[in-house]
Amino acid sequence: MANEFISVDPYMRGRMNDAKSYATPYALDEVMTGGAVGRVLESRAEGLPVGAPVLHQQGWRDIAQGPATGFRLVQVVPGLPLSAYLGTLGLTGLTAYVGLLRIAGLKEGDTVFVSGAAGAVGSAVGQIARLKGASKVIGSAGSDEKVKLLTEKYGFDAAFNYKDAPVREQLAKVAPQGIDVYFDNVGGDHLEAALDAFNQGGRAALCGAISTYNATEPVPGPDNMGNMVTRSLKLQGFIVGDHAEHMTDFMTEMTGWIGERKIAMDETVIDGLDHAVEAFLELMRGANTGKMVVKL
Repeated sequence: MANEFISVDPYMRGRMNDAKSYATPYALDEVMTGGAVGRVLESRAEGLPVGAPVLHQQGWRDIAQGPATGFRLVQVVPGLPLSAYLGTLGLTGLTAYVGLLRIAGLKEGDTVFVSGAAGAVGSAVGQIARLKGASKVIGSAGSDEKVKLLTEKYGFDAAFNYKDAPVREQLAKVAPQGIDVYFDNVGGDHLEAALDAFNQGGRAALCGAISTYNATEPVPGPDNMGNMVTRSLKLQGFIVGDHAEHMTDFMTEMTGWIGERKIAMDETVIDGLDHAVEAFLELMRGANTGKMVVKL
């Protein structure tokens, strides 16, 4: 098959460390594996005819080949590019859906805080939270432009630039009544701030900790972990690959929301396989809005 888009994701940074994790570390001098989508060029497999759009995990390459079991046919939604199946309609959207609804257990009327909210996962979390009845949705982002995007396009009730002042101070101002759910993409000072702001029985879905990925020294933990006991908090990390059983429900709801124009989607598209490393570095610098993909 010929790839049309390849996915660029924060988790790839973790796989560059030769350490025990949920995924095997990348090997030197090997192709970067990860999500990609394209169309079949040649096939001997029933159900995957020439021209069919398919997803796979063979990653950063222009041509991919292998057993049919390694490719998944996608049902194209009219008007959407294939790249949507790497983002809002792919594992990115599923991560937001599972983390918010299954791990954090969002309830109607909850106040939700999302860190890294202008990214692909974070922007989906905020929108799903509103659609599912959250009373208030708050997000953090790394620029004034992204903060404006959160409130004007993605429907967040409040947002702040985490570079302007300590996160603890800013979150306390926009959530004076506290928060019930925290979706964590950042870790560090954002997690610490959430632990301060949690109401009794608060829940957190720990999806990522991008603030620590390039740390050269041990990162100290939050200084307020005692709140987990005194406020009966639940913090749970998760890997979306462990929750594939929710894919059908997710696809049904997400395609419906998209069809009804209730979900806004953004992509940052970099042209050319030879610019994939540039795209990854830009992602780690926070230069993307929404999903980062490379177009071939």
